[in-house]
Amino acid sequence: MAIELNEDSRFQEVVPPLLPKEVMEEANRCYYCYDAPCIKACPTGINIPVFIRQIATGDLDSSARTILDANILGATCARICPTEALCEGGCVRKEDSRPVSIGRLQRVATDHAMTTSVPALPPLPVSVGGCGRVSIVGAGPAGLGAAAILCRMGYQVDIYEEKGEGGGLDTYGIVSYREPIPVSLWEVNLVKNMGAKFHFGVHVGHDLEWNALRSQSDAVIVAVGLGRVPRLGIPGEDFQGVWDALNLVEATKTQPLDTIILGDRVVVIGAGNTAVDAATCANRLGAKEVTILYRRGQAAMPAYEYEYVFAKQDGVNYRWWTVPVEILGHGHVEALRCMRTRVVEGEATGRQASLELIPNSEFIMPVDAVIRAIGQAKPKNFWEIIGAQTKNNRVVVDPETLETSIPGVYAIGDCLARPGEATVVGAVADGKQAAWAIHRQLVKVV
Repeated sequence: MAIELNEDSRFQEVVPPLLPKEVMEEANRCYYCYDAPCIKACPTGINIPVFIRQIATGDLDSSARTILDANILGATCARICPTEALCEGGCVRKEDSRPVSIGRLQRVATDHAMTTSVPALPPLPVSVGGCGRVSIVGAGPAGLGAAAILCRMGYQVDIYEEKGEGGGLDTYGIVSYREPIPVSLWEVNLVKNMGAKFHFGVHVGHDLEWNALRSQSDAVIVAVGLGRVPRLGIPGEDFQGVWDALNLVEATKTQPLDTIILGDRVVVIGAGNTAVDAATCANRLGAKEVTILYRRGQAAMPAYEYEYVFAKQDGVNYRWWTVPVEILGHGHVEALRCMRTRVVEGEATGRQASLELIPNSEFIMPVDAVIRAIGQAKPKNFWEIIGAQTKNNRVVVDPETLETSIPGVYAIGDCLARPGEATVVGAVADGKQAAWAIHRQLVKVV
């Protein structure tokens, strides 16, 4: 499906870049710590004090190279990383005032790289260059992170992606007002220019048989992400007006906005980051009343705090301790039957506590659209097809190498289905980890 480069002001980037004066002031706030805790807090190990010092001295080319050397998706991460929980959370300046705005400074350098001709990243210093062929299934953040490292070591890299463009959720699943589409596609092009060969519109297991892919590769990396949003399992879910949150976000990126009709009253089920994206999308698409329903309380919501604040500032309402039990209507959504919930007596509080419905708490909400945002399905069918060992519907990998039970086959990124919220930076880190593990293995074999 083609990408719609939307110019509608409602979907333009909401966080502006720093002004030149702000850039210098913020860069000079950095203490340039030795053994900096911010580096340790970054899953990809970006040398943060160095890239900030390079900004402070006006060397934006070198600053961008420092970032991209460690994280080829540095431009995306500058916009959507949970920096308050990672690099900025480790910043020593938060003790005396506030942390350095590392994410926004990273954006300064990577935005510069997108508008200038920054020299290509050098080959990685390895004693034996890569001479094999590695196939990657999935062109999302994890696959791109692995490909960048492998290409720089000299491997032939083929990336198979069933969609028409690379970038995965960065391209199709992150709302444009957080990350404009050209940012993600620029990163895909970086990897392409390194020598990776992309095969778009190829569904491995359908258009290309798994055994054929395995036989033509010295190693295979599976970076297929997760599936669509699971169904709610309640009556009326097949009515017109019920959306998968990821499908809605993708629609805003692949079709004209005036073709997306939600109505005046929209309810989003779930309280994670994707639920916030869906709710704020609905608001921008013209809904007059947008409400997020969550079966637990605010303290247990999966979304980051800044996402919650963003939703509230956007006018989104929250109803806690509420679950839908039936979607009402005549072929199209007209109302939502809900009940109140509570923690089972004697259970500990928290996201894992068992819930029960409160008797006689039923109520009906008139709505025009219902959006499911209750996580993503695990790709268990894929693991069954290729014969990889799983446990509790999760693929089993060696924690050091990320190799599956099938020798030479590695799994990275969201498809590992780790508990908690997945991140782009974590996926890139997985890609780097698997790439180095593959190199060590193939060099040993040779």
